[in-house]
Formats: sequence, C-alpha cells, structure tokens
Amino acid sequence: MGQWLRHIVRLVVSALVLMFVSFLVPGFMTASFTTAVVAAIVITLLGWLVEAVMGRTVSPYARGIVGFLVSALVIYVASLIVTGFSVTVGGALIAALVIGIVDMFVPTTLR
Repeated sequence: MGQWLRHIVRLVVSALVLMFVSFLVPGFMTASFTTAVVAAIVITLLGWLVEAVMGRTVSPYARGIVGFLVSALVIYVASLIVTGFSVTVGGALIAALVIGIVDMFVPTTLR
C-alpha cells in the first residue's frame, strides 16, 4: 500500500505544479485538473522513455542545460499528445525552468 500512496502523492503534486505553472507561464495552458493529471502521467512516461533509451545523463531529471532542454522537449511533446494541454515552444522552455525551480522547493517524493 505504501508504494501506491507514494505514486498517488507524486501524481497529485505533479498535477498541482502543472496547474501552478499554467497560471504563471504564458503559452502554457491546462484545461482542468483532470487534464493536468493526464499530462503529468504522459510527462512521466515520456521522461521514463527518454531515460530508458538515452540513459540517465540525458534524462529530464538530469541537472544542467541538457536536462533542462530535454524537460522542455518532453513538456512540448506531451502537449501534442494530451487534449486540453497546450504549450508553445517558448512556454515549454519557461515551464521547464519554473518546474525546475519549484522542484527544488517542493519534494515530489515521500521521504
């Protein structure tokens, strides 16, 4: 049960961060909380896929410019997949920066 709770908490926190970012960032829009949850799931799956194919150093979770650019790309691609989730290229870049900053202060894992 603990594993499921951890994943649910991460999913809800990620969706709330996406909603927060859509409030702050021009060119980044989520239609509803449900859309944000679906987008969080798609972003997680795309991030996992990038990491599985290209390795941990070129993943959205890596630090530095490569991780930042991969995060922006993953966010942009997710917007092409999820209905009601709209992101411009500039919005994806700004969102990747804001999400990175929020991630420093808001833990997405239970410790």
